[in-house]
Parts: sequence; structure tokens; C-alpha cells
Amino acid sequence: MDRIDLLKTFVTVVNEGSFTNAALRLNTSNQLVSKYISQLEKKLDVRLFNRTTRKIHLTEAGYQCLQHANHILESMNDMEGQLGLLSTQVKGTLRVSAPVSFSTLHLSSCLSAFQKQFPDVSINLQLNDRKVDVVDEGLDVALRAGVLSDSSLVAKKITTIKLALCASPSYLKKYGIPEHPSQLKPEHYLEYSHVNYENEESELIQALKANAQKHTPRLTANNGEVLSDVAAQGEGYVLQPTFIVAEALKNQELVSILEDFVPQSISLYAVYPHRKLVSSKLRVFIDFLCEFFEEEPYWDR
Repeated sequence: MDRIDLLKTFVTVVNEGSFTNAALRLNTSNQLVSKYISQLEKKLDVRLFNRTTRKIHLTEAGYQCLQHANHILESMNDMEGQLGLLSTQVKGTLRVSAPVSFSTLHLSSCLSAFQKQFPDVSINLQLNDRKVDVVDEGLDVALRAGVLSDSSLVAKKITTIKLALCASPSYLKKYGIPEHPSQLKPEHYLEYSHVNYENEESELIQALKANAQKHTPRLTANNGEVLSDVAAQGEGYVLQPTFIVAEALKNQELVSILEDFVPQSISLYAVYPHRKLVSSKLRVFIDFLCEFFEEEPYWDR
């Protein structure tokens, strides 16, 4: 007899008020119920009931056991229900918001693999680099990179995002390889307009912020792919996540510079409204994202 069944028998005896009534409820014999309670008492090394000829009463240890048993059995029921939903009700439409460049470069292959495994789930994908309001816009989940501040939402880390300061070989040949942020030419900075480094204290970011106040960047854009392409053509330097520049770095179209000064890695999160029970379609989607991208994503390997 496993411990879960022993606990179920114990709780049934308490709820029914006697071994006889419990035996009727469980469709078994009075002797077997008594045997299971004895086995549980032996395992726990405590007496759970004080027995008289007519009634049974919980001991102090019995009361404590009842609280734990109810909690364990409720958790088991929740788990069984959730796992059952995975196999029977993974269907419906998911409304997803995600960053533009990350989606065009990496999310499409993930979504294709997901829908092959879960063909009954439809994806309504909205690409936007702005910070969307998940609740007001009726989204199931939003993918966000960086530091999160909205405590009313639940955030699940999907993967790690490294940053790289890059310039082309031709640019570095012409202007030299900087050894310190102070040697950067501020007028050559290719700036991503959606980024927020308000709380970033790295020396590189402080230099970029200070330079931006004195000089207008050569190019400002709300798309990192455009900025990286311009940098690869020798027109300046750019600070971008490696999910955008990894291929250009491998092909030596761009070169990573000032690596000791680049800000620490950030994270990509799945952000969704706080609910006690998450829908099966959302749960499997988030789990799939985590497994697909992993802690160290494939573009950094």
C-alpha cells in the first residue's frame, strides 16, 4: 500500500467518523481499513486515533496529520487535473506580443516547431518593440527583454540575452580600436531609440549617455537590425543584443569591442497576468519557449 492511499484512507475515516463508514465509502472491508490505519501509524510512529467501542477521536498528532494529508491530497488532485488538461485541452488561440527583431530572426522557427507539436493551438502574434499593456490589450503573454518592474504580472525567464558593442573591420581600421569608452567617437554612435539605460551604471553606458547629451548620434532608429547593417557597412558602432549581431560577428562583418565595459547580460521573459490557474495552452507555450531557447541560446554557442 503506497503512502498516498494510506493518507486517502485516513482522511476518509476522519470524514466518515468511523472505520465502518469509511469501509463502505471505499468499498472495502472494515478489517482492511483498520490495517491501513495501523500501517500509517507505524510509518509515522504516532497514534492517530483514540478508539472507544462506539467512537474514534483524533489525537493531537492525528490533527496535525490531517492538515498535512489534506494539503498533500489537494496538491495531488491539482497536479492530476493540470496534467490531464495538457493531454485533453491544449487548444484555442494565444494572443502573443513579442519584439520585432527577435521574432523575425528567431521566434518564427520556434512557433513552427510549437504548432507541429500542438496543432490545435492558434497563435495571434503582434510584433512591437514598445512596452505593451498585457491586461488592457487582452494579451495572453508578452515577451520582454530587460528589467521588469510591473509587480502585477507574472514573469518567467525564457533565456539570457548578451549585449555586444560592435563595429566593422573597415571602421576600426580607419579610426582605430578603442581601449576605453572615452575613446569612442560620439558622433559615430548608431543609437537604438527604444532602449532604456536609466538604471544602468556601467562605464560604457555612462559614456554613451554623456555623449548623447553633447552630440547627435549619426543615426537613431527603432530597429536594431537596421542599425547593425549600417554598422557593418562601416558607418559607426552599435550596441545590440547578440541575437541580432551574432551572425555578423561569426562572419566577421562586425567585430566586438570594449568587451570588458559592455553591460551585463539581460533576460528575455514571458510576462502574463497573475492568475492562480494558468491555461494549458499558455503553460505549454511558455515551457516550449524555455526548452527551445534554453539558458544559453543557440546563437551564443
